[in-house]
Amino acid sequence: MASGKEIKTKIKSVKNTRKITKAMQMVAASKMKRAQDVVISARPYAEKIAEVLAHLAERHPEYQHPFLIERDVKSICVIVITSDKGLCGGLNGNLLRDLVRFIQANSDKKLKFITIGRKGSSFLKRLDIDIIGNITGTSEQPDLMKLVPAMTIAAQEFREGNVDKVVCFYNRFENTMSQKVTSETMIPIVTEGEVKKSGETWDYLYEPEAKEVLDTLVQRYLEAVLYEFALENAASEQSARMVAMKSATENAEDMIGQLNLMYNKSRQAAITTELSEIVGGAAAISG
Repeated sequence: MASGKEIKTKIKSVKNTRKITKAMQMVAASKMKRAQDVVISARPYAEKIAEVLAHLAERHPEYQHPFLIERDVKSICVIVITSDKGLCGGLNGNLLRDLVRFIQANSDKKLKFITIGRKGSSFLKRLDIDIIGNITGTSEQPDLMKLVPAMTIAAQEFREGNVDKVVCFYNRFENTMSQKVTSETMIPIVTEGEVKKSGETWDYLYEPEAKEVLDTLVQRYLEAVLYEFALENAASEQSARMVAMKSATENAEDMIGQLNLMYNKSRQAAITTELSEIVGGAAAISG
């Protein structure tokens, strides 16, 4: 059994760790609430712009935007959204495992990657994978202006025929305890479901003309969708970090309880030994 001094040192160390994890839990809880509010407020805009785009495309079949046309897929651009920091449980690990499975399933295709977040970029660099774009420092508070270059690169690759599909991997926020790894096709844009969902089509008056309106709307749509995905991942990150730090704090408290029990047993054993020595010494003197 370890000595009482060693156990007290361990208890002090675990208590210091508990203070850190408790503080991180409280910070993550505060950030999580803000992130949840932002993502919930962003969802209606993304849904509405998708609906408007669907109706525009339906009303003007004479002009087919290149981003609305499906191709035979021989190459794919993959946008990977992860966190910049760790200590958020299995959030990044689950996403990267799904990403590896996607890479294996598409081994016959050429893959290009754009990463948003340090965890994704460092993982792909270790695999020696081609990264054509990388954005960091925006995972906790996504900034639309910082995300636009990533979408611009992906759109340009598709427009120039270098890739035939653009897919995004991110964690979708469901609730505080649940975040779902999600992969969605961004280009080509699928609009049929939005029209069927509403059950009707709309008509519009255009200024200057339908082509210019649709071109601009498609670009804004892609930017809005990527921004929403980043917000979803940010809310998932803070939720996962809060849960992970809460679990770490509880584990530290359990460990402190066990160490206190060990310390008490060690102290009791030491006292018992000292008493035995005193009794033995007294008996030897009296004898």
